[in-house]
Amino acid sequence: MVTSESNLTPSVRRPLSFDEMRALARKIRRDIITMIGTAGSGHPGGSLSAVEILVALYFRIMKYDPANPRWEERDRFILSKGHAAPVLYATLCAAGYLPEEELYTLRKIDSRLQGHPECTRTPGVEMSAGALGQGLSFGVGVALNGRLDGRDYYTYVLLGDGECDEGQVWEAAMAGAHWKLDHLIAIVDKNGLQIDGWTKDVMNIDPLDEKFRSFNWHVLQAQGNDIEDMVNALENARRMRGKPTVIIAHTVKGRGVSFMENNPDFHGKAPSAEELKKALKELE
Repeated sequence: MVTSESNLTPSVRRPLSFDEMRALARKIRRDIITMIGTAGSGHPGGSLSAVEILVALYFRIMKYDPANPRWEERDRFILSKGHAAPVLYATLCAAGYLPEEELYTLRKIDSRLQGHPECTRTPGVEMSAGALGQGLSFGVGVALNGRLDGRDYYTYVLLGDGECDEGQVWEAAMAGAHWKLDHLIAIVDKNGLQIDGWTKDVMNIDPLDEKFRSFNWHVLQAQGNDIEDMVNALENARRMRGKPTVIIAHTVKGRGVSFMENNPDFHGKAPSAEELKKALKELE
């Protein structure tokens, strides 16, 4: 019998310890800063805030195969806040999808690593992102597809808290609950800032937990920059049956770089050469 390549079982990876995951998170932060500094443009703040979320997913929770990115049984990760592409690229590199030297082609002409992810060019990218608010709708479709195909994969969608201003997020939330998509897990990177300032001033989304509960979602809270807390929340989410789960991950925008933390100026601004040197020193 000929077996389709998309059905091949991936090789088993050794789970990283929490100490190894924390060390990897520091490296990914250095990669993010170096990538954006080299490109001269990009979004450091929301990339840095999400590092532990992606490390927890890719190095403890998700099943995938970098040698076979379209393996049909893989878990799906959807980056809805697509401007945080550097954290996804750096994580995909650490997971074996990309060579490290390719990271420093970020935003260059003909690079596979554009300012927002593109699924037709970059291995490991599940959705081309740009306009905010679309990822959860896409995730609902992916989760429904898994159910219809009789597959047991999970679909994870990372949203920004400012992104939750978008009405389409709540249409998708309503649909996910209606279809009882218990293999759909949304994560809100709740760092409190968006491009125009503090979310509470631009468009107050709180109480976010009560809003999702009113849409019949299972709601969990986590410290999003604490890897152990994120792993525990993700494991709890996977055990939920009968409804989708959202994890509200409390994070710090620009986490790890003192002059970027809680600083809206670095939502979408690259560090200067001097700032790059200072940031890398802090991340040693």
